[in-house]
Amino acid sequence: MPDPSRLRDSTQIVLPTADLDGPSEDLKAALNDACVVSIHEEDGYYRIIGSPVEIKEASKFLSRHGITLR
Repeated sequence: MPDPSRLRDSTQIVLPTADLDGPSEDLKAALNDACVVSIHEEDGYYRIIGSPVEIKEASKFLSRHGITLR
């Protein structure tokens, strides 16, 4: 049986809202256009949810746009 926290790490990215709402408001829309993900806002954070393949692509997209993933 897979570890739930490991599955969660491969299917979501959690970022402070300031990372996507910073200088370019269009970054969130561009991410949504580039990858098949859902972006939910909750308590000052964005939770980006998708399949492991889409999350990997979203990570690459965010890195190319200067967003550091922790």
